[in-house]
Amino acid sequence: MKDSPDYIVVEGPIGVGKTTLATKLAKTFKTELMLELADENPFLTRFYTDPKSVALPTQLFFLFQRAKQLEELRQTDMFKPVQVSDFLIEKDKMFASINLDDDELALYHQVYERLTLDVPVPDLVIYLQAPVDVLMRRIRERGRAFESPVTRSYLKKISDAYIEFFYHYSMSPLLIVNTQDFDLSDNEKDYDLLLEHIRKLQPGRHYFNPIEL
Repeated sequence: MKDSPDYIVVEGPIGVGKTTLATKLAKTFKTELMLELADENPFLTRFYTDPKSVALPTQLFFLFQRAKQLEELRQTDMFKPVQVSDFLIEKDKMFASINLDDDELALYHQVYERLTLDVPVPDLVIYLQAPVDVLMRRIRERGRAFESPVTRSYLKKISDAYIEFFYHYSMSPLLIVNTQDFDLSDNEKDYDLLLEHIRKLQPGRHYFNPIEL
């Protein structure tokens, strides 16, 4: 893989640090940054407290929002240097399968198929992992009001779904990173170590576990 992939996506469960890493990568490569705008979803706080009541509008809001962002990316000059994002549109179906009942899911899939044609395929996906207890601690520490109702059981369900999702993912080169003892927010040495690894990546599936280094 060349020194700077044209389109990098950082993914992982709530609290794992994907926005932090995506922001740092965009700054390093001096490029555009496309962020998941969760706080703009008017249904999200209600979803975390009473999921069944607003699951479908929550999912559809995210789907429309992300499809619009990706369409704008597709219309830009893809020959520009790196583009960085903190979400992968395909993971939306994963969340929908967890949160929607059968009828809602069937409707969601119809909308999804109409909205996600010709979306750009990332040149690199970075999947961040951490144990559920670590994720819960990070969520509490950052103190976002709309995330305060998130439960450990829901977070475990999401984390398990991510593991399953990326076990089968093959559309792009994939780097799986263990962030349990890896400080991407304040430790520049840790970030530089990961950045060096990214720049040396070859196509395929790769694992980066700083504990073993």
